[in-house]
Amino acid sequence: MASMVEALGMGLPTNAAIPAADSRRYVLAHMVGRRIVEMVREDLRMSKILTRKAFENAIRTNGAIGGSTNAVIHLLAIAGRIGVDLTLDDWDRLGHDVPCMVNLMPSGKYLMEDFFYAGGLPVVLKQLSEKGLLHDDALTVNGKTIGENIADAHNWNPDVIMPFDAPLMPNAGIAVLRGNLAPNGAVIKPSAATPALMKHTGRAVVFEDIDDYKARVDDPNLDVDPTCVLVLKNCGPKGYPGMAEVGNMRLPEKILKQGVTDMVRVSDARMSGTAYGTVVLHTAPEAAVGGPLALVKNGDMITLDVENRVLSLNVSDEELARRRAAWTPPDISWPRGYAKLYVDHVMQADTGADLDFLVGKSGAPIPRESH
Repeated sequence: MASMVEALGMGLPTNAAIPAADSRRYVLAHMVGRRIVEMVREDLRMSKILTRKAFENAIRTNGAIGGSTNAVIHLLAIAGRIGVDLTLDDWDRLGHDVPCMVNLMPSGKYLMEDFFYAGGLPVVLKQLSEKGLLHDDALTVNGKTIGENIADAHNWNPDVIMPFDAPLMPNAGIAVLRGNLAPNGAVIKPSAATPALMKHTGRAVVFEDIDDYKARVDDPNLDVDPTCVLVLKNCGPKGYPGMAEVGNMRLPEKILKQGVTDMVRVSDARMSGTAYGTVVLHTAPEAAVGGPLALVKNGDMITLDVENRVLSLNVSDEELARRRAAWTPPDISWPRGYAKLYVDHVMQADTGADLDFLVGKSGAPIPRESH
Protein backbone atom coordinates (compact mmCIF):
# COMPACT_ATOMS: atom_id res chain seq x y z
CA MET A 1 0.00 0.00 0.00
CA ALA A 2 2.98 2.33 0.47
CA SER A 3 3.74 1.71 -3.19
CA MET A 4 0.15 2.58 -4.03
CA VAL A 5 0.51 5.87 -2.13
CA GLU A 6 3.64 6.78 -4.08
CA ALA A 7 2.15 5.68 -7.41
CA LEU A 8 -0.94 7.80 -6.73
CA GLY A 9 1.32 10.79 -6.21
CA MET A 10 0.33 11.08 -2.56
CA GLY A 11 3.78 10.25 -1.15
CA LEU A 12 7.15 11.87 -1.74
CA PRO A 13 9.48 9.98 -4.12
CA THR A 14 11.12 6.85 -2.56
CA ASN A 15 8.59 6.88 0.31
CA ALA A 16 7.31 3.42 -0.57
CA ALA A 17 10.34 1.32 0.23
CA ILE A 18 12.75 3.02 2.66
CA PRO A 19 13.37 0.52 5.50
CA ALA A 20 12.09 1.58 8.91
CA ALA A 21 15.57 1.57 10.44
CA ASP A 22 17.23 3.48 7.58
CA SER A 23 18.11 7.08 8.49
CA ARG A 24 16.59 8.21 5.20
CA ARG A 25 13.18 7.39 6.64
CA TYR A 26 13.80 9.94 9.38
CA VAL A 27 14.93 12.53 6.84
CA LEU A 28 11.89 11.89 4.66
CA ALA A 29 9.59 12.37 7.66
CA HIS A 30 11.05 15.87 8.16
CA MET A 31 10.65 16.61 4.45
CA VAL A 32 7.03 15.51 4.59
CA GLY A 33 6.27 17.85 7.46
CA ARG A 34 7.77 20.79 5.61
CA ARG A 35 6.04 19.88 2.37
CA ILE A 36 2.61 19.68 4.03
CA VAL A 37 2.93 23.29 5.16
CA GLU A 38 3.98 24.34 1.66
CA MET A 39 1.01 22.49 0.15
CA VAL A 40 -1.37 24.43 2.38
CA ARG A 41 0.15 27.69 1.18
CA GLU A 42 -0.07 26.52 -2.44
CA ASP A 43 -3.64 25.22 -1.99
CA LEU A 44 -2.47 21.90 -3.43
CA ARG A 45 -5.32 19.61 -2.37
CA MET A 46 -5.85 15.87 -2.61
CA SER A 47 -8.52 16.45 -5.25
CA LYS A 48 -5.87 17.91 -7.58
CA ILE A 49 -3.66 14.85 -7.21
CA LEU A 50 -6.12 11.97 -6.95
CA THR A 51 -7.33 12.14 -10.54
CA ARG A 52 -8.37 9.35 -12.86
CA LYS A 53 -4.82 9.29 -14.25
CA ALA A 54 -3.40 8.79 -10.75
CA PHE A 55 -5.60 5.76 -10.13
CA GLU A 56 -4.70 4.24 -13.49
CA ASN A 57 -1.02 4.67 -12.62
CA ALA A 58 -1.56 2.91 -9.30
CA ILE A 59 -3.46 -0.01 -10.83
CA ARG A 60 -0.68 -0.71 -13.32
CA THR A 61 1.94 -0.29 -10.60
CA ASN A 62 0.17 -2.86 -8.45
CA GLY A 63 0.53 -5.40 -11.25
CA ALA A 64 4.18 -4.50 -11.80
CA ILE A 65 5.10 -5.08 -8.15
CA GLY A 66 2.93 -8.18 -7.68
CA GLY A 67 0.87 -6.16 -5.22
CA SER A 68 -1.88 -7.14 -2.84
CA THR A 69 -5.53 -7.81 -3.64
CA ASN A 70 -6.27 -5.47 -0.74
CA ALA A 71 -5.27 -2.59 -3.00
CA VAL A 72 -8.39 -3.26 -5.05
CA ILE A 73 -10.74 -2.47 -2.19
CA HIS A 74 -8.70 0.43 -0.85
CA LEU A 75 -8.38 2.22 -4.18
CA LEU A 76 -12.05 1.70 -5.05
CA ALA A 77 -12.98 3.22 -1.69
CA ILE A 78 -10.56 6.15 -2.04
CA ALA A 79 -11.84 6.85 -5.56
CA GLY A 80 -15.39 6.80 -4.25
CA ARG A 81 -14.59 9.36 -1.59
CA ILE A 82 -12.70 11.69 -3.92
CA GLY A 83 -15.33 11.48 -6.66
CA VAL A 84 -13.37 9.56 -9.32
CA ASP A 85 -15.30 7.00 -11.36
CA LEU A 86 -13.31 3.80 -10.79
CA THR A 87 -14.74 0.29 -11.11
CA LEU A 88 -13.66 -3.27 -10.50
CA ASP A 89 -13.48 -3.84 -14.25
CA ASP A 90 -10.86 -1.08 -14.50
CA TRP A 91 -8.54 -3.30 -12.48
CA ASP A 92 -8.81 -6.10 -15.01
CA ARG A 93 -8.73 -3.86 -18.08
CA LEU A 94 -5.76 -1.76 -17.01
CA GLY A 95 -3.69 -4.14 -14.95
CA HIS A 96 -4.13 -7.76 -15.94
CA ASP A 97 -1.53 -7.77 -18.73
CA VAL A 98 1.16 -5.91 -16.77
CA PRO A 99 4.17 -8.15 -16.00
CA CYS A 100 5.45 -8.54 -12.45
CA MET A 101 8.91 -6.98 -12.51
CA VAL A 102 9.67 -7.00 -8.79
CA ASN A 103 11.28 -10.18 -7.49
CA LEU A 104 9.93 -9.98 -3.95
CA MET A 105 8.24 -12.44 -1.63
CA PRO A 106 5.70 -13.99 -1.75
CA SER A 107 5.88 -14.09 -5.57
CA GLY A 108 9.70 -13.93 -5.71
CA LYS A 109 12.66 -14.31 -3.36
CA TYR A 110 13.87 -10.90 -2.15
CA LEU A 111 12.71 -8.60 0.67
CA MET A 112 11.40 -5.04 0.67
CA GLU A 113 14.73 -3.56 1.74
CA ASP A 114 16.37 -5.21 -1.28
CA PHE A 115 13.77 -3.46 -3.41
CA PHE A 116 14.73 -0.09 -1.95
CA TYR A 117 18.46 -0.58 -2.39
CA ALA A 118 17.87 -1.64 -6.02
CA GLY A 119 16.24 1.72 -6.70
CA GLY A 120 12.76 1.34 -5.28
CA LEU A 121 9.46 2.22 -6.84
CA PRO A 122 10.79 5.03 -9.08
CA VAL A 123 12.59 2.38 -11.15
CA VAL A 124 9.35 0.42 -11.62
CA LEU A 125 7.46 3.57 -12.54
CA LYS A 126 10.15 4.52 -15.05
CA GLN A 127 9.96 1.12 -16.75
CA LEU A 128 6.17 1.45 -16.99
CA SER A 129 6.61 4.94 -18.41
CA GLU A 130 9.03 3.71 -21.08
CA LYS A 131 6.35 1.28 -22.26
CA GLY A 132 3.65 3.94 -22.37
CA LEU A 133 1.86 2.53 -19.33
CA LEU A 134 2.21 5.54 -17.04
CA HIS A 135 0.57 8.93 -17.17
CA ASP A 136 3.77 10.96 -16.81
CA ASP A 137 1.85 14.21 -16.45
CA ALA A 138 0.00 13.18 -13.27
CA LEU A 139 0.64 15.70 -10.49
CA THR A 140 2.21 14.61 -7.18
CA VAL A 141 2.46 16.08 -3.69
CA ASN A 142 5.87 17.63 -4.25
CA GLY A 143 4.37 19.85 -6.93
CA LYS A 144 6.10 18.01 -9.77
CA THR A 145 4.67 15.46 -12.17
CA ILE A 146 5.35 11.78 -11.60
CA GLY A 147 7.35 11.80 -14.84
CA GLU A 148 9.65 14.49 -13.49
CA ASN A 149 10.11 12.56 -10.24
CA ILE A 150 11.28 9.36 -11.95
CA ALA A 151 13.43 10.91 -14.70
CA ASP A 152 16.72 10.06 -12.97
CA ALA A 153 15.72 6.67 -11.50
CA HIS A 154 18.41 4.00 -11.88
CA ASN A 155 18.16 0.25 -11.44
CA TRP A 156 21.06 -0.92 -9.25
CA ASN A 157 20.05 -4.59 -9.19
CA PRO A 158 18.19 -6.05 -12.21
CA ASP A 159 17.72 -9.33 -10.36
CA VAL A 160 15.48 -7.54 -7.84
CA ILE A 161 13.76 -5.14 -10.25
CA MET A 162 13.67 -7.14 -13.45
CA PRO A 163 13.34 -5.71 -16.98
CA PHE A 164 9.84 -5.20 -18.39
CA ASP A 165 10.60 -7.52 -21.31
CA ALA A 166 12.18 -10.22 -19.09
CA PRO A 167 10.00 -10.06 -15.96
CA LEU A 168 9.53 -12.37 -13.03
CA MET A 169 6.24 -13.40 -14.63
CA PRO A 170 4.00 -12.06 -17.41
CA ASN A 171 0.39 -10.93 -17.03
CA ALA A 172 0.64 -10.67 -13.27
CA GLY A 173 -1.95 -7.98 -12.54
CA ILE A 174 -5.08 -8.64 -10.51
CA ALA A 175 -7.62 -10.70 -12.47
CA VAL A 176 -11.34 -10.02 -12.03
CA LEU A 177 -13.51 -13.11 -12.31
CA ARG A 178 -17.22 -13.28 -13.03
CA GLY A 179 -19.83 -15.98 -13.40
CA ASN A 180 -22.87 -17.32 -11.62
CA LEU A 181 -20.82 -17.67 -8.42
CA ALA A 182 -19.62 -14.05 -8.53
CA PRO A 183 -22.05 -11.98 -10.62
CA ASN A 184 -20.57 -8.73 -9.29
CA GLY A 185 -17.01 -9.99 -9.44
CA ALA A 186 -14.27 -11.71 -7.48
CA VAL A 187 -10.49 -11.27 -7.62
CA ILE A 188 -7.40 -13.43 -7.76
CA LYS A 189 -3.70 -12.55 -7.68
CA PRO A 190 -2.08 -14.59 -10.49
CA SER A 191 1.46 -13.79 -9.38
CA ALA A 192 0.85 -15.65 -6.11
CA ALA A 193 -1.11 -18.58 -7.59
CA THR A 194 -0.06 -22.02 -8.80
CA PRO A 195 -0.08 -22.03 -12.63
CA ALA A 196 -1.47 -25.57 -12.81
CA LEU A 197 -4.51 -24.53 -10.78
CA MET A 198 -5.39 -21.44 -12.82
CA LYS A 199 -7.79 -23.58 -14.82
CA HIS A 200 -9.40 -26.11 -12.54
CA THR A 201 -12.68 -27.83 -11.76
CA GLY A 202 -13.12 -29.43 -8.37
CA ARG A 203 -15.58 -30.60 -5.76
CA ALA A 204 -16.62 -28.04 -3.18
CA VAL A 205 -15.79 -28.57 0.47
CA VAL A 206 -17.91 -25.97 2.24
CA PHE A 207 -17.39 -24.14 5.52
CA GLU A 208 -20.37 -22.02 6.56
CA ASP A 209 -18.28 -19.48 8.47
CA ILE A 210 -14.87 -19.04 10.06
CA ASP A 211 -15.89 -20.91 13.21
CA ASP A 212 -17.05 -23.89 11.17
CA TYR A 213 -13.75 -23.81 9.28
CA LYS A 214 -11.62 -23.73 12.42
CA ALA A 215 -13.65 -26.53 13.99
CA ARG A 216 -13.43 -28.94 11.03
CA VAL A 217 -10.45 -28.13 8.83
CA ASP A 218 -8.11 -30.56 10.61
CA ASP A 219 -10.70 -33.26 11.23
CA PRO A 220 -9.14 -36.48 9.89
CA ASN A 221 -12.60 -37.49 8.69
CA LEU A 222 -13.06 -34.37 6.55
CA ASP A 223 -14.09 -35.51 3.06
CA VAL A 224 -11.43 -33.68 1.07
CA ASP A 225 -8.71 -34.42 -1.46
CA PRO A 226 -6.16 -32.18 -3.25
CA THR A 227 -8.47 -31.61 -6.23
CA CYS A 228 -11.24 -30.14 -4.11
CA VAL A 229 -12.16 -26.46 -3.86
CA LEU A 230 -12.32 -25.07 -0.32
CA VAL A 231 -15.25 -22.67 0.08
CA LEU A 232 -15.58 -20.26 3.00
CA LYS A 233 -18.84 -18.33 3.45
CA ASN A 234 -20.02 -15.41 5.57
CA CYS A 235 -16.67 -13.63 5.90
CA GLY A 236 -17.48 -10.57 3.79
CA PRO A 237 -18.02 -6.95 4.85
CA LYS A 238 -21.34 -7.58 6.57
CA GLY A 239 -20.98 -11.28 7.29
CA TYR A 240 -17.88 -11.34 9.45
CA PRO A 241 -18.44 -8.38 9.96
CA GLY A 242 -15.46 -6.42 8.69
CA MET A 243 -14.23 -8.66 5.86
CA ALA A 244 -11.34 -10.20 7.79
CA GLU A 245 -8.12 -11.46 6.23
CA VAL A 246 -9.10 -15.11 6.49
CA GLY A 247 -9.46 -15.85 2.78
CA ASN A 248 -6.07 -17.55 2.49
CA MET A 249 -7.39 -20.58 4.33
CA ARG A 250 -4.61 -22.92 5.37
CA LEU A 251 -4.97 -26.37 3.88
CA PRO A 252 -6.44 -29.28 5.88
CA GLU A 253 -3.84 -31.16 7.89
CA LYS A 254 -4.51 -34.40 6.02
CA ILE A 255 -3.74 -32.62 2.72
CA LEU A 256 -0.55 -31.02 4.04
CA LYS A 257 0.68 -34.44 5.17
CA GLN A 258 0.48 -35.54 1.52
CA GLY A 259 2.99 -32.85 0.60
CA VAL A 260 0.38 -30.70 -1.15
CA THR A 261 1.04 -26.97 -0.76
CA ASP A 262 -1.83 -25.35 -2.67
CA MET A 263 -5.50 -25.84 -3.45
CA VAL A 264 -8.14 -23.62 -5.02
CA ARG A 265 -9.91 -21.62 -2.35
CA VAL A 266 -12.96 -19.37 -2.75
CA SER A 267 -14.44 -16.93 -0.24
CA ASP A 268 -16.00 -13.51 0.25
CA ALA A 269 -13.13 -12.59 2.60
CA ARG A 270 -9.80 -10.81 2.08
CA MET A 271 -6.23 -12.01 2.55
CA SER A 272 -2.95 -10.44 3.58
CA GLY A 273 -0.61 -9.13 0.92
CA THR A 274 2.09 -11.45 2.26
CA ALA A 275 -0.06 -14.53 1.63
CA TYR A 276 0.04 -16.68 -1.48
CA GLY A 277 -1.85 -19.46 -3.22
CA THR A 278 -4.63 -19.98 -5.74
CA VAL A 279 -7.10 -17.98 -3.72
CA VAL A 280 -10.27 -16.34 -5.05
CA LEU A 281 -11.36 -13.45 -2.84
CA HIS A 282 -13.92 -10.64 -2.47
CA THR A 283 -16.69 -12.75 -4.04
CA ALA A 284 -19.61 -10.38 -4.53
CA PRO A 285 -22.32 -10.21 -3.48
CA GLU A 286 -21.18 -11.85 -0.26
CA ALA A 287 -22.93 -14.87 1.23
CA ALA A 288 -24.44 -12.98 4.18
CA VAL A 289 -26.58 -10.82 1.89
CA GLY A 290 -27.68 -13.71 -0.29
CA GLY A 291 -24.94 -13.83 -2.89
CA PRO A 292 -24.65 -17.12 -4.83
CA LEU A 293 -21.80 -18.16 -2.53
CA ALA A 294 -24.45 -18.71 0.14
CA LEU A 295 -26.05 -21.44 -1.98
CA VAL A 296 -22.96 -23.62 -2.50
CA LYS A 297 -23.23 -27.12 -1.03
CA ASN A 298 -20.69 -29.86 -0.37
CA GLY A 299 -20.11 -31.85 -3.52
CA ASP A 300 -20.99 -29.09 -5.99
CA MET A 301 -18.50 -28.72 -8.80
CA ILE A 302 -16.82 -25.32 -9.16
CA THR A 303 -14.85 -24.17 -12.20
CA LEU A 304 -12.06 -21.60 -12.05
CA ASP A 305 -10.73 -20.36 -15.40
CA VAL A 306 -8.51 -17.33 -14.84
CA GLU A 307 -7.53 -16.87 -18.49
CA ASN A 308 -11.20 -16.51 -19.45
CA ARG A 309 -12.05 -14.67 -16.21
CA VAL A 310 -14.65 -17.23 -15.14
CA LEU A 311 -15.76 -18.46 -11.71
CA SER A 312 -18.77 -20.71 -12.03
CA LEU A 313 -20.84 -23.01 -9.90
CA ASN A 314 -21.80 -25.97 -12.07
CA VAL A 315 -25.37 -26.17 -10.82
CA SER A 316 -28.50 -25.50 -12.89
CA ASP A 317 -30.42 -22.26 -12.56
CA GLU A 318 -33.46 -24.26 -11.48
CA GLU A 319 -31.56 -25.91 -8.65
CA LEU A 320 -30.12 -22.59 -7.52
CA ALA A 321 -33.64 -21.12 -7.50
CA ARG A 322 -34.82 -23.99 -5.28
CA ARG A 323 -31.90 -23.45 -2.91
CA ARG A 324 -32.53 -19.72 -2.76
CA ALA A 325 -36.17 -20.26 -1.87
CA ALA A 326 -35.07 -22.49 1.02
CA TRP A 327 -32.17 -20.28 2.14
CA THR A 328 -32.41 -18.59 5.52
CA PRO A 329 -30.34 -15.40 5.92
CA PRO A 330 -27.94 -15.39 8.86
CA ASP A 331 -28.58 -12.91 11.64
CA ILE A 332 -26.05 -10.16 10.99
CA SER A 333 -27.84 -7.47 12.96
CA TRP A 334 -26.20 -5.68 15.86
CA PRO A 335 -28.16 -4.00 18.66
CA ARG A 336 -26.28 -0.70 18.80
CA GLY A 337 -23.00 1.15 18.46
CA TYR A 338 -20.43 1.29 15.70
CA ALA A 339 -20.97 -2.36 14.72
CA LYS A 340 -24.61 -1.61 13.92
CA LEU A 341 -23.66 1.51 11.97
CA TYR A 342 -21.09 -0.49 10.03
CA VAL A 343 -23.30 -3.47 9.16
CA ASP A 344 -26.21 -1.22 8.21
CA HIS A 345 -24.13 0.95 5.87
CA VAL A 346 -21.07 -0.95 4.59
CA MET A 347 -21.04 -1.56 0.85
CA GLN A 348 -19.96 -4.67 -1.00
CA ALA A 349 -16.37 -5.51 -1.94
CA ASP A 350 -16.82 -4.70 -5.63
CA THR A 351 -17.48 -1.05 -4.75
CA GLY A 352 -14.82 -0.69 -2.08
CA ALA A 353 -16.49 -1.93 1.14
CA ASP A 354 -16.72 1.66 2.35
CA LEU A 355 -19.58 3.14 4.34
CA ASP A 356 -22.21 4.37 1.90
CA PHE A 357 -22.60 7.78 3.57
CA LEU A 358 -18.88 8.55 3.07
CA VAL A 359 -19.00 8.23 -0.70
CA GLY A 360 -18.67 11.47 -2.63
CA LYS A 361 -16.29 14.41 -2.53
CA SER A 362 -17.45 17.08 -0.08
CA GLY A 363 -14.40 19.16 0.79
CA ALA A 364 -13.68 20.45 4.28
CA PRO A 365 -15.59 23.63 5.11
CA ILE A 366 -14.51 25.60 8.16
CA PRO A 367 -17.24 25.28 10.81
CA ARG A 368 -18.68 28.12 12.84
CA GLU A 369 -17.33 28.90 16.28
CA SER A 370 -18.68 26.60 18.96
CA HIS A 371 -18.57 29.02 21.86
